[in-house]
Amino acid sequence: MIEANFDGLVGPTHNYSGLSFGNVASLNFAKDISSPKQAALQGLHKAKVLADRGLIQGILPPQFRPNVSVLRNLGFRGSAEECIQQAFNEDRLLLSIVSSSSYMWTANAATYCPMADSIDGKAHFTPANLRSKPHRAIEPYQTKKTLECVFENRQMFEVHDPIELGDAFSDEGAANHTRFEFNGRGVHFFVYGREALSNESVAPKKFPARQTLEASMAVARVNQTDPNICFYAQQNPDVIDSGVFHNDVISVGHKNVLLYHESAFLNTAKVVSDLYELSGGELIGIKVLNDQVDLQTAVKTYLFNSQLVTMPEGHMALVAPKHCEEEPSVKRFIDSMLADGRHPVDEVIYFDLLQSMKNGGGPACLRLRVQLEKEHVSGINPGCILTQNKYSELVNWVERNYKDQLTLADLNQYETYAGIKRAFVELSQIMNLSNLYDIEAN
Repeated sequence: MIEANFDGLVGPTHNYSGLSFGNVASLNFAKDISSPKQAALQGLHKAKVLADRGLIQGILPPQFRPNVSVLRNLGFRGSAEECIQQAFNEDRLLLSIVSSSSYMWTANAATYCPMADSIDGKAHFTPANLRSKPHRAIEPYQTKKTLECVFENRQMFEVHDPIELGDAFSDEGAANHTRFEFNGRGVHFFVYGREALSNESVAPKKFPARQTLEASMAVARVNQTDPNICFYAQQNPDVIDSGVFHNDVISVGHKNVLLYHESAFLNTAKVVSDLYELSGGELIGIKVLNDQVDLQTAVKTYLFNSQLVTMPEGHMALVAPKHCEEEPSVKRFIDSMLADGRHPVDEVIYFDLLQSMKNGGGPACLRLRVQLEKEHVSGINPGCILTQNKYSELVNWVERNYKDQLTLADLNQYETYAGIKRAFVELSQIMNLSNLYDIEAN
């Protein structure tokens, strides 16, 4: 199996509005002036560096925003421009919601099961329903359409509808799911915040637990994941109340390695021990003690929202935010980890992702991991695989179409909206996505 990473391309309406309760960075930087251009270029740069190192790197296109169809569903009337102006005048928070670029964090796009792990021998995607936040709940069906356009071979890939049935099945996607590989065998690690249908479930008190056990189990069934290789663990409610809104803010796994904070799970020691037993003794756990990196610092720097990737040379690298390099305690831990010869992680690559980090997303948030057999790469739309030419085209597109700074007032301008429409027509051609956008509907 080889692993491809598909990063979300930041959209031209990237803004800070503090829409994500429970996400400390999102709340702290609400109302800052954003730079969509800088955000998109930072994300593309990360993807390009990893592609240059020999990794398979894809791009998932942005969703069209502002989402005028949502405004119309909520009672606004007239042309798209008139709907936007009405929302600006009557409910600016609502305009922020329909203009959010949160789909850029493709770790929330879906949960994936590769062919090797599924009962029917096909690869499966289930888009996350993202029910816990209005600005994200408008994404799932467009995400489904996007995945169908990118993973276009229906003989290889099946894309399902998102899970419905209300808040008890709240699903946040791969941000709470890790596929390990032990001695050539996949193990799917699902982490949830609460049991919605149990009266005995322990839950956080301050911030909401977004992922439910019921949703995780439903996604595993829909994806036809072999139940014998599924493992479920509850996130520590106290860390959720500290701002750890997804598991990928407190642990990260890859192949046979799990990097985790000692407080990550409810009864962390037992979770890791059980996972070690399931792995047949293959799991390599790298535990971070609170004395080394406390929870507040872990959340601020997004140490655990780093990526772990296997480089072509065979070793693993940690892809980390520059915040980790700048925070002394985190830098000390990373340096000591790299010097430890008992595991395969011996390189770190730092990236400046400030625009994403201020909205609460680091390197791991920006990517969806897709494990493939080598011959199945041919089933992916080539317009969505990052090459040198594709990178140059996308950078040029961003430079010409994105604003250096964006405020909510900018979204109320006709030329801003008309410019976004023109940009998406061009992007459809660049990425070979002629059937993805219904631009006239907006």
